[in-house]
Amino acid sequence: MLKGIKSGVCMAALLLAVQANAADNQLTASEKQAGWSLLFDGKDMSQWRNFKSETLSPKWKIQDGAMTLAEKGAGDILTKASYKNFELQLDWKIAIAGNSGIFFLVDETGHAIYSHAPEIQILDNERHSDNKIDSHLSGSLYDMVASPVSSQKQAGEWNHVVIKVKDSHLVITQNDVVTTSIVIGSTTWNNLVASSKFANWQGFAVKDSGHIGLQDHGDQVWFKNIKIREL
Repeated sequence: MLKGIKSGVCMAALLLAVQANAADNQLTASEKQAGWSLLFDGKDMSQWRNFKSETLSPKWKIQDGAMTLAEKGAGDILTKASYKNFELQLDWKIAIAGNSGIFFLVDETGHAIYSHAPEIQILDNERHSDNKIDSHLSGSLYDMVASPVSSQKQAGEWNHVVIKVKDSHLVITQNDVVTTSIVIGSTTWNNLVASSKFANWQGFAVKDSGHIGLQDHGDQVWFKNIKIREL
């Protein structure tokens, strides 16, 4: 009898664990209660549009439950909604020798999506030519803060990124490793900007709200489980 009880307890624990983890592109009950919403449900990309456009290029497609840049020339995309204090999480993977990025605080007053928006780098660290600078490797706050090696995976593997902005405090986590924790607009932030390629970019990271953006760098990239909550 005792053996049967233990077996039943184990099965119940396993069932609870399965129920706590939603399938791809779904929210768990606890996530719904915490205020999370989906930016992609695995079926359509209706919450996204191209930069400076009201429509979305058909070269962005859905493949095996993931948003993917299937062809060159798809263009950078952004959420239709803007966010100020928020927490974003998503999974990404990049093709061999690929390059892409995740933007936040995007506005459309510049000539390109990257003109004013900070970027979290997506890269095949081993094969892409932009791997010579540590702050250009995956999970880095691009050209400003290098991500730890422990946060990085091989091309073709799924990575989990969380971006949290609360009262200008930015925290980036990749694969459960904190890669950046900094206050936007602080002396430390301003010094990093001054030492980066963005030093003379008028309007870079001056807005305290904006869109979430995904980059077309000409290489195939996949995104899924894109979830956000306002703080």
